[in-house]
Amino acid sequence: ALSAEDSETAFCTLANREDLNLEEGSVQYCLYQFTRNEKLTETNKLLCDVCTQMHYGPKKNIKNEKKYVYTNARKQMLISLAPPVLTLHLKRFQQGGFNLRKVNKHVKFPEVIDLAPFCTSKCKNVAEGETKVLYSLYGVVEHSGTMRSGHYTAYAKMRNMNNNLSDLVLRGQSSQALETEPVKGQWFHISDTHVQAVSAAKVLNSQAYLLFYERLL
Repeated sequence: ALSAEDSETAFCTLANREDLNLEEGSVQYCLYQFTRNEKLTETNKLLCDVCTQMHYGPKKNIKNEKKYVYTNARKQMLISLAPPVLTLHLKRFQQGGFNLRKVNKHVKFPEVIDLAPFCTSKCKNVAEGETKVLYSLYGVVEHSGTMRSGHYTAYAKMRNMNNNLSDLVLRGQSSQALETEPVKGQWFHISDTHVQAVSAAKVLNSQAYLLFYERLL
């Protein structure tokens, strides 16, 4: 059961979600939808042990499930621990009857993304008072083709080592504040044995399937 304090902060985030200027078809929009506040009503009502005990007494007195009390509730999935490396997997298939279809729509993704609007206000490894949880893009996996056949290629950024990542992995927190700009480096496109230097603009225009970000702040 939640305490009164937990109940008050259960749906609070590090940064105000409603201030976001979201563009449909972007990764931020996807995250917003994935972490939206859902109402559980009618057939989705939540079985409430407290309500049941108040109505029928202790559980041992309940002999069949029909006597359990179900109540309206709210549900929200938020990030409780900001990872050192953020991996986002985009669902690029759609089911229609018995058929699966590849989704080729371009999903916009930034070089630097802020997870604060999607983190619980009590995120375990974020400093008190911090309202940003920033990540810098360093890798993209792209799939071309259809559900039946296709080809995977990757974009990777050659950059200086982010020493603070080891602090995040080993101690759960960074030893110092990091830059809020993308980590500087050169992007490369890797396709089997072929490697070619490319611009950041080409990377951001790719049809991403997997996105890899490293923690900045």
